[in-house]
Amino acid sequence: MTPHWIDLTRNSDVLGTLYVDVPPLDSVRLRSFHLDWRGPALTLRVDLPAYPDPDRVPPEWSELGHNTLQLHVQFTAVEDLTVHGWIPTAHVDVSIAALAWRRILVRFAEAGFEFCFTASDSLTVGHISSYRKTETGSDEVPHSFVSRLDTRLFTSLPGTHESAFYQ
Repeated sequence: MTPHWIDLTRNSDVLGTLYVDVPPLDSVRLRSFHLDWRGPALTLRVDLPAYPDPDRVPPEWSELGHNTLQLHVQFTAVEDLTVHGWIPTAHVDVSIAALAWRRILVRFAEAGFEFCFTASDSLTVGHISSYRKTETGSDEVPHSFVSRLDTRLFTSLPGTHESAFYQ
């Protein structure tokens, strides 16, 4: 059985306020991934394929012309990780398959790129932000964050040295 990723998410309530139906992880833009040996954990930073309905987003997002929602999806107890190739601007379909012992198999592949691992079936979302994507697809523009702490700390994506954001 292939579970919908949001059903595996421990803190899906924030996305539930933004979406009537949270989109699947199909054709997401993979922005980055972060490996943390202490988990072992893996965090994907992705742009979701569909923006929330305008009546469900904060008015200031609409006023700023935002059209993209970005978030982190964290997987814990990661094992059996394989990565082949890399396409930095790739849109990928993330597939999740249920395994025994409350584990999942996560896989995405595109031409010249494959990423696969197993993890706990309990996901966490975080650092949810909205922004207006540029013509080049860049996300290096001002972001509006859902979290009050993120809003106080950041007005755009921080540098990768900012461990509070990327870990």
